[in-house]
Amino acid sequence: MSNDTLLMTMLFDFFGDLLTDRQREYYDLYYNEDLSLSEIAVKTGITRQGVHDVISRAENSLLEMEQKTGVVKRWQETRKELCRAEAIAWELLLLSKNNVESANLALKLLRIMEGLEG
Repeated sequence: MSNDTLLMTMLFDFFGDLLTDRQREYYDLYYNEDLSLSEIAVKTGITRQGVHDVISRAENSLLEMEQKTGVVKRWQETRKELCRAEAIAWELLLLSKNNVESANLALKLLRIMEGLEG
């Protein structure tokens, strides 16, 4: 999956409910179901250009929402930092072999982070 496709899929996950029903349907068929514009056109009974226009408007709306809110960017940054914190907690667990209290705290921290990831 290309970075652009990944971004567009994430934008849809975060903001898809704000699109029109038609935009949401065509966008989902294109990005999540991996149908071509022609396949969507046949399925929906409109022209390929019509499908392209609906998807383009949806993409522009989603990109504009991200530009205004920065939600996806913040989510990606938070996830990256959570991975770093998890690596440190594992390192702490390995270093605390002889200290039960430290090992328990590291395990507790790992369980908390696991809950945040899920």
